[in-house]
Amino acid sequence: MARKKHSNMEEEAQIDMTPMLDIVFIMLIFFIVTTSFVKPSGLDYNKPKASQATSKPSANIFIGISKSGVIMMENRQVDIERVTANVERMLAEAPEAAVLIQADKDTTHGLVVKVLDNVKAAGIDKISVSAGNE
Repeated sequence: MARKKHSNMEEEAQIDMTPMLDIVFIMLIFFIVTTSFVKPSGLDYNKPKASQATSKPSANIFIGISKSGVIMMENRQVDIERVTANVERMLAEAPEAAVLIQADKDTTHGLVVKVLDNVKAAGIDKISVSAGNE
């Protein structure tokens, strides 16, 4: 009879880990949702120097333009005609998104202006062009 009571006490003495795991998973979800992810453009480029450059908060949409005229978005090459559609798709995912254009200093001015026009046509007003400090 004493043996049965002892085995029941062992079962009652076990710690239930379920509430702790629930809290850990909730915290994990919270940190994933509140973290902003940086998406590099995928290009090596030389930024032009600017004496009046200011540091801005991180943008959500990065567009890289190489000196040879290659446009990169989300680590893939994009044609100039597809910039507007890609930005609209990204804007649907993140309505408060801002755009950061990172262009090589030897990129033609006309290409940068075309990219700016396409981004503006997608409906984004917060556009920044990256420049380096001296």
